[in-house]
Amino acid sequence: MQEQEPLLAVRGITKRFPGVVALDGVGLDVRRGEVHALCGENGAGKSTLMKILSGVYQADEGEIVYKGRPCRFRSTVEAEAAGIAIIHQELNLIPHLSVAENIFLAREPRKGPFVDAAVMRTAARALLERLKLAVDPDGAVRSLSVAQQQMVEIAKALSFDAEVLIMDEPTSSLTESETGRLFEIINELKRLGVAIVYISHRLDEFKHIVDRVTVMRDGKHISTALFADTTIERIVADMVGRALDETFPERTSTPEDTRLLTVTDLRRDGIFGPLGFDLRRGEILGFAGLMGAGRTETARAIFGADPVDGGTITLGNDVIHVGSPVDAIRHGIAYLSEDRKHQGLAIRMSVGANLTLANMEGVSSRLGFIDFGAEEAVSQQYIAALGIRTPSPAQIAKNLSGGNQQKIVIGKWLFRNSKIIFFDEPTRGIDVGAKFAIYQLLDRLAADGIGVVLISSELPEIMGMTDRVAVFHEGEITGIVNTRETTQEEIMHLASISNKRKVDK
Repeated sequence: MQEQEPLLAVRGITKRFPGVVALDGVGLDVRRGEVHALCGENGAGKSTLMKILSGVYQADEGEIVYKGRPCRFRSTVEAEAAGIAIIHQELNLIPHLSVAENIFLAREPRKGPFVDAAVMRTAARALLERLKLAVDPDGAVRSLSVAQQQMVEIAKALSFDAEVLIMDEPTSSLTESETGRLFEIINELKRLGVAIVYISHRLDEFKHIVDRVTVMRDGKHISTALFADTTIERIVADMVGRALDETFPERTSTPEDTRLLTVTDLRRDGIFGPLGFDLRRGEILGFAGLMGAGRTETARAIFGADPVDGGTITLGNDVIHVGSPVDAIRHGIAYLSEDRKHQGLAIRMSVGANLTLANMEGVSSRLGFIDFGAEEAVSQQYIAALGIRTPSPAQIAKNLSGGNQQKIVIGKWLFRNSKIIFFDEPTRGIDVGAKFAIYQLLDRLAADGIGVVLISSELPEIMGMTDRVAVFHEGEITGIVNTRETTQEEIMHLASISNKRKVDK
């Protein structure tokens, strides 16, 4: 039975940033052995509140009560020492260090004045095995996929033996099997009395782990309820301030027979291929498959971000050479990375600078100087069109929520007027209301004749938004199927088989 007294509570928390009241008198509590979900649209203030709890920020007003005593954490070190750990939505790993070094950073086991590498490696391996993550503790983090790095973040948080564990979008990069294992661990931690604050836009996850739900909107507390006493529809309505009856918009685009892109026998030895597919004018083509199947790697190779060892890329009727992203952009090919923080944004630059970064000539004078008036006009256009929550185009991109950062990256490629756009997990970490807007945007792009490739780990998203699906398994395409003539079960079967069986429909 859960305690009635909260282990951790915040009361009347207010936090201001230049031009923004991020939190306005917010309250929240979490009890031992409880998973308390925190919901809200991007910019609602969820991550800001968690950063105050974990010592990243300090509140301007209000108090934190932990174990019955008022406290104030001035750093993450203080919070962790008190037993509060956080898994951030944005990865906070050091790429050139090993997995084990990242997990025990600044807490390395010692043998006299030296780091005891053997003990650290053994402890790291035990944590990784607990998560069923098959990676080398001595391997550099930069060699891991985004999903694997997310699991390392989770292992790092578990290593603290925290009494309060804050999880900010922990499954955003995980596969279905990895998510299932995480839920098993969360339920184990509940039985041990750990209090968990769980932030996720994937509301269907809640039935597996959540006890109570708090909704925030525009920096304010809206509601708190037992999950058993509410509904997903009620939670969504509280989040967006209205009922959201549709998950996916009605498709208005119709694929044409004209082939915009044809990929033939493309391969990168040891990674993927040889494989082939085509993309038609006005089509949304899905890339589905399990983690490591080769979806992202194929897109990056076509965009010129990674080398290839063979094959041809045909744009319209012309075979093109793509040796770098500069070549791809010149040919009208764009790629929206799954890792927006490191590969999609210049996070220390302004919103306006990021929105125009891929098309500088579009806001420059004849002499090559930036026309800042033109930059602001373009920025305001895309801020309005995409619903980017920012006080102005001059705001630094780093200061915005993850979902708003993702919208900036999308706007950057839209301003480039690309002919073909690869969207790699475009709705990862984005709330339900903003997802619908992005789905509408994808449909509008296709209706305008742009070829769209949607790479997604969410099968409902693939089924709801694509015309055809190319299914990947271990670096090969095992099937290309018509979305309206297939099922999630068939896609999962194709994603799990080793024999190459291409089905064009």
